[in-house]
Amino acid sequence: MTPDDLKKLLDAVKGGGTSVEEALEQLRHFPSQDLGCAQVDHHRQLRQGMPEVIFGEGKSVEQILRIMTAMAAKGSNILVTRLASDKAKDVTASFPAAEYHGEARCLTLELRLVERRGRGTVLVVSAGTSDIPVAAEALVTARFLGNDVEHVYDVGVAGIHRLLARGEQLAAAAVIIVVAGMEGALPSVVGGLVDKPVIAVPTSIGYGAAFGGIAALLGMLNSCAAGVTVVNIDNGFGAACAASLINRV
Repeated sequence: MTPDDLKKLLDAVKGGGTSVEEALEQLRHFPSQDLGCAQVDHHRQLRQGMPEVIFGEGKSVEQILRIMTAMAAKGSNILVTRLASDKAKDVTASFPAAEYHGEARCLTLELRLVERRGRGTVLVVSAGTSDIPVAAEALVTARFLGNDVEHVYDVGVAGIHRLLARGEQLAAAAVIIVVAGMEGALPSVVGGLVDKPVIAVPTSIGYGAAFGGIAALLGMLNSCAAGVTVVNIDNGFGAACAASLINRV
């Protein structure tokens, strides 16, 4: 339930178009709904301005469908992250209007128009092509949350001229998400070039001494560029949520 939904319901009760009993029925599962396998937080849209998001990894198709059905009954837009392609086929069979974003491993179901709420553009930058799945997760999430989003891929420090050629695009963004594996140097470079928030996302991409993203994480945490903040390894979703809050009007 969105703030607008609640206002309309209260206005309907006040105007006599909806009885108190009818309103109570609509609010019966407010703020949460017990499905046995999950507690669906219908109140989150009111508290945070974004609906609950389903983390698909580790959940069965049946569990995902039960949660989606509960959310869809309330008219909520739905985002499922970390969803494998085979599970996505089963989910879209039940929800044909849903769209699977294979590169991002995300599924979206938009039951209402996504309201554009950002004051500017969220720019998603990836160091390498291998970092794109995490960058794409950030891009899909940021767009789902009502932001205008652009992306720049494969502009890592091994060929710094590729990044410098995008100077105007970097300068025009309101918030920048920088995704990098290996040694994780790119956020520091970007942070030293721009006057806006930079959210760094380490990825698990890299050779043995990258330690599954720990080397990139530590490099980003030790960035010498002022204003760079860091989320967890491969957490494109979390970076997009933070960027959306920063970018919100």
